[in-house]
Amino acid sequence: MSDYIFKNGVRLEMTTEEISKKDAKEKEWNDGATARKLGWIKEMRLARLKETDYYALQDVTMSNEMKTWRQSLRNIPQDYTTEEEYDLLLARDANGNLTHSIWSKP
Repeated sequence: MSDYIFKNGVRLEMTTEEISKKDAKEKEWNDGATARKLGWIKEMRLARLKETDYYALQDVTMSNEMKTWRQSLRNIPQDYTTEEEYDLLLARDANGNLTHSIWSKP
């Protein structure tokens, strides 16, 4: 099965060199999947920590549940280390809401 590209609206069969470059780019993209997932998780974690930073002010009392939850968010990179665990953290329901319990604020 041949790979094709379009140049100036004309469908052309890819050369061996073009196929090699395309395959290398796909491999690079696929090899980076785990790092991208961890990056997304860290962004979501940071957003939740920022949302609750005001609890750490002197004139606000932070509940033990909130302290524990914030610590569990900070521990994500050490507690979840595989791509399968990242997939669980990124799982969403039919409405697009994250389903893992770690994202639920106490």
